[in-house]
Amino acid sequence: MSEPTTSTRGAAAGRILEATSACIVHKGAADVSLQDVAEAAGVSKALIHYHFHDKGELLARLVEWLRVGLIARQTNALNGVSASAALDALWQWLSDELERGDLRALLDLSLVQGDAVEAAVRTTAAARRDAAATVTTQLFDALGLRPRVPASLIADVFVAFVDGLALDTVVDPSRNARISFDVFWLAMLGLTD
Repeated sequence: MSEPTTSTRGAAAGRILEATSACIVHKGAADVSLQDVAEAAGVSKALIHYHFHDKGELLARLVEWLRVGLIARQTNALNGVSASAALDALWQWLSDELERGDLRALLDLSLVQGDAVEAAVRTTAAARRDAAATVTTQLFDALGLRPRVPASLIADVFVAFVDGLALDTVVDPSRNARISFDVFWLAMLGLTD
């Protein structure tokens, strides 16, 4: 019998992480068991333990995995986009993220206790603020505007706004998030010269 290759190991770990995220969006991090994840991923609990020592490590790695994807998609949201399409492109990124559910999973994971998960959440929060600062700076530059407040402060508010929309999609899925997005950016653009 041949040994599993690095790519098959990575594929199994990826399936486990995807299944864990989906389970968290469906049930919440506190109620997800390794058995739930195994069933959703189509693997055994033993394979989960092979890739992740315990639930704490699985959740910490999930935070990291979600961060990498979220940050990559966000920082690329405005690449190659004209100034006139910049806000629509940013909305498309956010709309896709709200539908994907990764933000919801990250918010739920931020409430999980445990050193590894808490450290991953802190790192993710800092990376999200940095990515938001990059994107808001790109947006203002594309529009030829100069904010009267530091971009880092606008980025902090943007992250809080995005998190609020992610929670709002759970509380009231019928609510039109695009209207909130437009009002938010209208207010932010009012802080420019």
